[in-house]
Amino acid sequence: MDEQDMRDHFLAQAKGCDGLGSPFTAKLCRALAKVLDANTRAGQVVLGWPGDARADALSLRLCGALHALVLTGADERLALIYPPNQANEFEIAAVLPEAIARSDERIVAGLSGAPQTNEIARSAMLLPGFLTVARETGLPLDLCEIGASAGLNLLFDSFHYRYGDAEWGDLTSPVRLAPEMRGLAVPLGGAIDVRHRAGCDTAPIYIADAAARLRLRSYVWADQAARLARLDAALSLAEKFPPMLVKADAADFVEKALAARQHGRAFVLYHSIMWQYLPRATKDAIIATLEQAGRQATAAAPIARLRMEPRDPANSWAVLSLTLWPSGETRRLANCDYHGRWIEWIG
Repeated sequence: MDEQDMRDHFLAQAKGCDGLGSPFTAKLCRALAKVLDANTRAGQVVLGWPGDARADALSLRLCGALHALVLTGADERLALIYPPNQANEFEIAAVLPEAIARSDERIVAGLSGAPQTNEIARSAMLLPGFLTVARETGLPLDLCEIGASAGLNLLFDSFHYRYGDAEWGDLTSPVRLAPEMRGLAVPLGGAIDVRHRAGCDTAPIYIADAAARLRLRSYVWADQAARLARLDAALSLAEKFPPMLVKADAADFVEKALAARQHGRAFVLYHSIMWQYLPRATKDAIIATLEQAGRQATAAAPIARLRMEPRDPANSWAVLSLTLWPSGETRRLANCDYHGRWIEWIG
């Protein structure tokens, strides 16, 4: 990618942020597209990025590195353009060059890691799918999440949910999710009994590490205070009930988990907004392993694949789909917002 392609990448990200309800991050990306230059090491790294900036989410890496400076109080002048303060694009662009120069090496270090948000609100999209599996199999669930980040969505059954007038979950939970309802009423009948839960990630975030928690918080867009509050609430739960999380290749993790599945339980592989980042070979291996295991599934040992992923990268929404073996039938359950703001139940 040449320099203009890189600036266009930031402008495209700005458009996406506008569509996902983050006008500040949109302005920040547009300002960065204007002011980035080779006068700093960070500017050189970004403008000379050797890979695919979109696939690597480079703009969000830089936004996260800047947000971390604000969250830690490391740059008071930069914080003046961040929410809750109101700044226009011109004011943001005026502050950025010196802010980047002041924290040049720290920002460069922040560019090294791919963004992870572990968006908690996606659990409100996944919950009806888990309930569907529990109702239709009549069995306890063994959960296997790939791309689990910090594993916070493995704790989904400790959250409280409201879908219009209907509620589900722990009334005392600090994590409270209430997505906008579209389409049919979400079916919330039945109970969920989770017997085992584990997740993997190639770069897991272990929340006992303060730097890891900061990195996770920094990737939440700065003007979306409700998202940050949800994350902090989920982190407080995870401190009490640490999720089982391992560093592993997704294909290897799935193969081992399926090999160890228990009779009398429904095995549920699930993932949300991560499939697009997997290498083709990893995707193929996971699908092949699932299909092979699915041929051996029975009513007493069923297998489910629940995923919330975009059908078309050009769309601004994701699709919640469920494949359940032994039948192997795939159903489209819902359309939903990437960040869990709304759900349109199809059934």
